[in-house]
Formats: sequence, structure tokens, C-alpha cells
Amino acid sequence: MLPEFRIVAHHSPEYDEGLVLRRGVLREPLGLVYTLDQVDAEREELHMVAVFDGEVVACASLADLGRRVAKMRQVAVKLELQGSGIGAALVRFFEDTARARGFARIALHARQSAVPFYEHLGYHTFGPIFEEVGLPHLRMEKNLS
Repeated sequence: MLPEFRIVAHHSPEYDEGLVLRRGVLREPLGLVYTLDQVDAEREELHMVAVFDGEVVACASLADLGRRVAKMRQVAVKLELQGSGIGAALVRFFEDTARARGFARIALHARQSAVPFYEHLGYHTFGPIFEEVGLPHLRMEKNLS
């Protein structure tokens, strides 16, 4: 059974739950934390969560890069649910939301380990491998039209 997908406000209780999830999945394993400035900088982004049985189990943020390009950021799925299809469903919700808001393309920075996941969903890599948060990443994109 898939969770319910929602758009939530910055600093809403569900956003804050997603932030805790992101911290545990994306930052703490690398010895990193979110600064108050980083969290505050997300104020203008669109935040999406997946809620299952009253708990945020996945999240992602959409940043407007201009020229009808949305950047998919901070994608996280609860560790024990990875591989269950929730991440793919979240990406489809993200794409549908972006398309409905007039975006024509999605761009993202994928950790090298996540590239096969995004390729399976129709994203393509471009450019060289680069380092971000101490890990190798690749730029990826998908046209929504």
C-alpha cells in the first residue's frame, strides 16, 4: 500500500518531520548537519512528503531554477522502506506536481549510488562526476513533455 502524498508548508509539522528524516538519511551518515541558514533558504521551495500511518516516510523539495526548470532536491526515503516503491511513487508525484505548475524539465544532482534509480525513472546523466557533500554526484535531467 502506498502512502498519501502531500505538499506541505515550510516549517509545518510535516515539513519538520521530513527534515528529521532527511537528517537521518542524508546528513548524519556523513557527519553533517543542517544549519539554520540552510533550512531558512528552503522557505521559497515547494515541499512534498509521503505520509503512511501518520508518519512522514519520504520527502523531496522543488526549487524553481527559472526557464521552466524545477530542481529536485533533498529526496529521502525512510531506510527500512527503501526499495519498496515509495521513492519511485514520490518521484512520480513530484513530476506530476511540477508539470501541473508549468515546469517542462526536472534537474537534479544524484549521488552516484542513486543514479540507477533515477535512470530507471527516465532521467539521463550529463557532465562529469563532481563532489557534493563529500560524495560523487552526477547531474541528471528529465523532460516532462
